[in-house]
Amino acid sequence: MKELRDIYKAYREATSLGKRTALATVVEISGSSYRQPGARMLITDDGNFTGAISGGCLEGDALRKALLVIRSNNPNVVTYDTSDEEDAAIGVALGCNGIIHILIEPIDVNNPLNIIEQLAEILDSRTTNLLVTRFSIKNRKSISSGTTLFNNVNSSELFHRASEVLNNGVTTSELLPGDTQEKVLYDVIHPALRLVIAGGGNDVMPLVQMADVLGWESIVADGRTTHATRQRFPLATQVLLTRPAELAEKVLADDRTIFLLMTHNYNYDLVVLRSVLDSATKYIGILGPKNKTEKLLAEVSGKEGLTSEQAEKIYGPTGLDTGAENAQEIALSICAEINSVINGRRGGNLRKRQIPIHTEEDQQA
Repeated sequence: MKELRDIYKAYREATSLGKRTALATVVEISGSSYRQPGARMLITDDGNFTGAISGGCLEGDALRKALLVIRSNNPNVVTYDTSDEEDAAIGVALGCNGIIHILIEPIDVNNPLNIIEQLAEILDSRTTNLLVTRFSIKNRKSISSGTTLFNNVNSSELFHRASEVLNNGVTTSELLPGDTQEKVLYDVIHPALRLVIAGGGNDVMPLVQMADVLGWESIVADGRTTHATRQRFPLATQVLLTRPAELAEKVLADDRTIFLLMTHNYNYDLVVLRSVLDSATKYIGILGPKNKTEKLLAEVSGKEGLTSEQAEKIYGPTGLDTGAENAQEIALSICAEINSVINGRRGGNLRKRQIPIHTEEDQQA
């Protein structure tokens, strides 16, 4: 979501200055690649770009091809074979061992339904959305190639299939129904992660800063007028001066909402935990020693104990075991664990992973 937000902002700035733009989208890969289908980059006619389609290896050549697309006003699918070490076409040794297909489409500033304008509908949405990109590898300059928002798909058959992908929640590319030449990338766009942090202490500051860098939203809540202030948390999406029992009422939780109990006030944390335990969240992080978490859970669950669904979302102490000591390191540890949980990963060392980093099973998590 952060990449799309940055692209939209760059587009608005470019059009205000009379610049023309094109959008590059990774539509299909074979083998390994630094970025996955759905990665995007906006290019302006003066050679600037926002976003990324690789680790920095393809951007330069893609930029040059995008300028040709802008001049011709016709889309084009460009293919890079990063497994061919003898191929000097892109001037670098990528070593990714993959074939990457990238659609570059011109953006018509006079069309109110161009894909960048459509992004405004989903950037602040708390629902999952879908971008639908048509492309052809066999007919690389097909004029029907391009991207639209799911709601604006004008083919009933395509709309039906897009609905299925949206319900499944997994980005995929496949042949267009009834066609052997054209393909479709169905790119699932999830809402930004939202951290709801109970506590406005100094140790929350680097966490809010890190969330901002990651493109996550953050809501800081505290009952103290000295702590719940915009001056202390200028990068927070929202700062709430609230009683603990009111927090869950003020924030409607979904499965992309994260709760972190960081008040250093046991009673405040206890009330918040009671109010969010049965919410849609997948992660409730509790700062502090393990015995604090155990005591809190004993109080909220009573003799019956937690249900398996409730226990699954409790992370206390919060964070990965990285040896974190200061507030900045703890914030990194917490963000890393949240990211791994949301993506269905265990947060282990990649060198010990025996299968590719990007797999279909991981996308379904």
